[in-house]
Amino acid sequence: MAELGLWRIAASQPDRPAVVDVDHRTRTAGELARASNRLVHALRSRGLQPDDVVATLVPNGFTYVETLLACQQAGWHLVPINHHLAAREVAYIVEDAGAKAFIGDVRFADLLTDTAPHLTLAPSGRFSVGGEVAGFGSYEDLLDDQPGTLPEDRLAGGIMTYTSGTTGQPKGVKRPLPGIDPDEQAMRATFLNAMFGLTDPDHVHLVVAPLYHTAVVNFAQAALHAGHRLVLMDGWSPEGTLERIERYGVTSSHMVPTMFNRLLKLPDEVREAADVSSLRCMIHSAAPCPVDLKRAMLDWWGPVIYEYYAATEGGGTIATPEDWERKPGTVGKPWPISEVVVLDDDGRELPPGEVGTVWMRMGEHRFEYRGDPEKTQQAWNERGFFTVGDVGELDEDGFLFLRDRKVDMIISGGVNIYPAEIESVLLAHPAVLDVAVFGVPNDDFGEEVKAAVEVTADRTPGPDLEAELIAHCREHLGGYKVPRSVDFPDTFPRDPNGKVYKRRLRDPYWVDRTSALV
Repeated sequence: MAELGLWRIAASQPDRPAVVDVDHRTRTAGELARASNRLVHALRSRGLQPDDVVATLVPNGFTYVETLLACQQAGWHLVPINHHLAAREVAYIVEDAGAKAFIGDVRFADLLTDTAPHLTLAPSGRFSVGGEVAGFGSYEDLLDDQPGTLPEDRLAGGIMTYTSGTTGQPKGVKRPLPGIDPDEQAMRATFLNAMFGLTDPDHVHLVVAPLYHTAVVNFAQAALHAGHRLVLMDGWSPEGTLERIERYGVTSSHMVPTMFNRLLKLPDEVREAADVSSLRCMIHSAAPCPVDLKRAMLDWWGPVIYEYYAATEGGGTIATPEDWERKPGTVGKPWPISEVVVLDDDGRELPPGEVGTVWMRMGEHRFEYRGDPEKTQQAWNERGFFTVGDVGELDEDGFLFLRDRKVDMIISGGVNIYPAEIESVLLAHPAVLDVAVFGVPNDDFGEEVKAAVEVTADRTPGPDLEAELIAHCREHLGGYKVPRSVDFPDTFPRDPNGKVYKRRLRDPYWVDRTSALV
């Protein structure tokens, strides 16, 4: 049986390739283990204790991975921060988390410099990687003269990611530390691989999105602890994805539907020339995937596309390619450790085929929103199920079908309209590169449907295209779901995965009005 856990792999196979960085340099398991050991020794020398927090503002790369491993064996909580945030937002997270150490990369020097005045964390607890940043010490100096030996008194740590939320400040999703040996915790982390059949140690996992995302880092660490080689990207592109798949014989990855759409919009000759024969398990989640879009990906890549439903808070369900072919649109059935129910607004369990709020339970798994007991209480019910506000239904065989986020649902004339359905139709139009559908004020109906569309390079936004897209929707949707109007924003606000920040498009229409801002 293959060794599980990075530290055990490093002890038995120190020269085994572990991570390929964004510049294609490779670091071995032994090198990673020694680097993470040095960081543990260094931060302990600065006074960090078990249950303390280490915050990072770094790109995908070796520093992130070695910091993750250090936290995992020192009993610390890692708080990875989105480098697209503003300085005050970064400072809020560092302060709210109670970070005792803050590691930032010189690439984000301006953001770090602007953040520093808003921190109560002393400069002695701040470290910059790769160069000087005012108000930060040198990360490289921190590690100087530290031993690469395995630390004593090792304790499993964890990750505390911050949810963006829909109102108010982001909240850290904090789970109690398991209180076990890091090698045992590393073995447990590989349960994700087993769920998707990724038990062969020779897999190659491509990281296409920033590692500050919960799902991205969870799948990356599961692969790392299973002995799979990680191939890192920093800044996603469809061409770069195909290049790395072919170059490294990539077998697995974690993607979002927006990436599928952009891959499919590549010229036919580019897609036909791409060698994707190594692919065995391409996993997607994070947003509803239009049926036609996923079917096109299955036609191209074959039956290797797996889907799951989960959240930062936990999960979930899984749909194999075979499940999805039998039940197009499903996000699958519950994991072996999970339960899923659909409840109405009064907490009553709904029968198959009726739409309500999706609630989940993962055994004895619990979490809290750091510093927000009210939000924590609202997320849980008396049966030990939690919700993140998604809307869906179960069919008679127990397969879950998502409709949308409850907060994104449009209520027009008392009728519930789910934007994801409309977005799916628009994405099937050849002129549409990306789309967001949302409700805007209507004096008669409360809300009406609006679409914001990003068009392909060969089409010109304007009234003619707007009429064409509305007519396309009328062919495929009931009249009450058809957008009344289509906007063509100059820029689409999006996260680094390419997922649109819908709220930033919608909010300007609701200035001085409250209906959609609850």
